[in-house]
This record gives sequence, structure tokens and C-alpha cells, in this order.
Amino acid sequence: MRHLLSTQDLSRAQATAILDEAERFEQALTGREVKKLPTLRGRTVMTVFYENSTRTRVSFEVAGKWMSADVINVSASSSSAGKGESLRDTVKTLHAAGADALIVRHPASGAARQIAEWTTAADGTGPSIINAGDGMHEHPTQALLDALTLRQRLGTLDGKRIAIVGDVLHSRVARSNAFLLSTLGAEVVLIAPPTLLPTGVEQWPVTVSTDIDAELAAVDAVMMLRVQAERMNGGFFPSSREYSVRFGLNERRLALMADDAVVLHPGPMLRGMEIGYSVADSPRATVLDQVRNGVHVRMAVLFGLLVGTDPETTTGENQ
Repeated sequence: MRHLLSTQDLSRAQATAILDEAERFEQALTGREVKKLPTLRGRTVMTVFYENSTRTRVSFEVAGKWMSADVINVSASSSSAGKGESLRDTVKTLHAAGADALIVRHPASGAARQIAEWTTAADGTGPSIINAGDGMHEHPTQALLDALTLRQRLGTLDGKRIAIVGDVLHSRVARSNAFLLSTLGAEVVLIAPPTLLPTGVEQWPVTVSTDIDAELAAVDAVMMLRVQAERMNGGFFPSSREYSVRFGLNERRLALMADDAVVLHPGPMLRGMEIGYSVADSPRATVLDQVRNGVHVRMAVLFGLLVGTDPETTTGENQ
């Protein structure tokens, strides 16, 4: 595996290997006063973000530095992109400057795959490209860290029923999770207003519902999505209050769930709208676990791409 562009590119063996590697990194760092491993010494990792980010960008930077890589942050607003340089020229420049891996977030769906094509030479060489979110398309490392969090809390994903609730239409997290969790053996149900379901969702490996109260008693976990107002042009629902009443996860709805069911949120959270204040701070909420797991998952991804361990060759399973 040279790039991580989409969860749909991952076989069950590959995804499981990343999760297992993330747990090994966590164990290796536990108890260390100085969190530093020599794993990627001499490698250069560049983050290239054309959209704002806190969790993803910071966790990739921490992951690279904990593995002794040279990590360089490139902000579109302070780079030549601000002078009108094309995305193609920017990434080819960073490749020429010595990047071993480019971690890219971009508002255009498909940007990461296009960058991989631009930076791969005829002989197959070039930097590894990691999709850190491309428009409304995918966010594979977020889905991987969510899967790791669920596996830790639930023991396994096989046969577990996971609800993904809210603004599915604009959510790259929802798409990546729907395919990855299904690959890992979970049953995924999307719960959203009809206006916030994407065209073609019937082709996803999921079931769809518009009634959150009817579904919660049967789920092992619920993932609340951020309402992405910045991507909305027009009225997708009557008001924030109406959305909260119909689809927000409050104390009453939390009580409908099984006692051992857990709550996830990719962040940032809109407290009081999509998730109640007390629910977000409940012991059943995994928000900070997700952040911690994000560092270890991204360490595992960087390690797999730059050092090169292919689980397909060790399991004999074909993608």
C-alpha cells in the first residue's frame, strides 16, 4: 500500500493490521517519559491543509514527531497558493523539495487521488499521499480511529450495530465510516432527515432511517455528526431547535440505548444542538478516546506507508 486515499481501498486484513499496529504503538509509548521512537528517523512528512483543522492536523504532527520524522506544516494561506499557485504546482514543488509523505486536506472531493496521480512517476516512485479529508468525499484516518475506539469499547466490530446520525450528506466522516465499519463486520444504519441523505446512498453497505427514537434501543454505538452549516446553501431543515428536537442526542435518547452502548463524535461538537452538554461529557462518550487513538492510528498509517509492511502478504488474503 503506497497511499491512503479511501477506506474503500482497504481490505479487512489491511484495516485490521493498521488497528493492530496502532495498539502496538500505544503499548510501546506507555510509561515512556520521553515519547520518542526512531521509527521514521530521516523521513520528511509534510501536512498540506487547504481547510482549517485542529484534531487531524495536530495528531498527524504529533504522530510524525513521536516517530522522529521531520514534520513540516504547509498552510495554504501562507504558501504560494495564496498568490494563485495551482494545487498541482504546489504538491509537485513539495515533492521536489523532498517530501516522503504528503498529508493533504482539500475542499474538493477527489483532490487526494488526483495529487497521487500528479506526484507518481512513471516508474511508480513518489511520495505517499494520505487523504486527511477531501471535500464531502472521504476521511479515512478518522474512520480508522473511530473503528479502533469502537473495538476497544465493544471488544469486536463483528455483528455490532452502529448508528451514524445527522448531516450525512456533507460528511466525509460518514462515508468513510460506513464503508470501513461494514468491511470490519459491523452493521451500519444511517439516521438523518431526508434532505441530509446523499444521492446514491442506497448503493452504500448500510440501512437508512429517518427516525432516531426507533433505532437507538438496538444499537451498540451511535456516532453523532457535526451539522456542516458552512457547506449548506439553502434550508436543509427548519431551524437549529427543530433539528435538535428531532435528531439531537439528549439525556432522554441516551436512556433509550443499552447500558453498555457508547457515543462517538468526530468533533468539533455543536453542544446543545446535535449532542446534549451532559451527553458529551458522559462516561459513555468516547470523544477524548478518539483523539488519543487518532495519534496512534496515524502513527500506524505513516509506518505502514513509509516503512512498508503489507498485511496482504502475511495473511494471504486478497483485496
